Amino acid sequence: TLIELLVVILIIAILAAIAVPVFLRQRERGWVAQSQSALKNAATAAESFAVANNGDYTPLEGDDGTKLASEGYKRSSTVNILVAGDGAQFCVTAEHTLLTDHPWTKATYSSGEGSPVPDDADDC
Repeated sequence: TLIELLVVILIIAILAAIAVPVFLRQRERGWVAQSQSALKNAATAAESFAVANNGDYTPLEGDDGTKLASEGYKRSSTVNILVAGDGAQFCVTAEHTLLTDHPWTKATYSSGEGSPVPDDADDC
């Protein structure tokens, strides 16, 4: 009957209202993981680059991943990186283009820190 059909539609609507926000948060978590992965991969490539350049990170200053590509770094279309390097240290900043108003929208990986951190203050 019509009442039973309306009850079924109401139940489906309630389930959808619960599922959609959960799905959107999962996508956001995936983007955060993508940003962290890009930072770690860029850091590994920077370390590799320094080994080939006698421990000097200076040539990486201002690199957007182009120089790191020679060390195996694969650029992402949604994560933009920027490397700041001086003599014995480096810092990689990643900005995810799909994340907005989230602590991980912009993140850094410093050779001194050793792990990706949300970029509340410019650490690089």
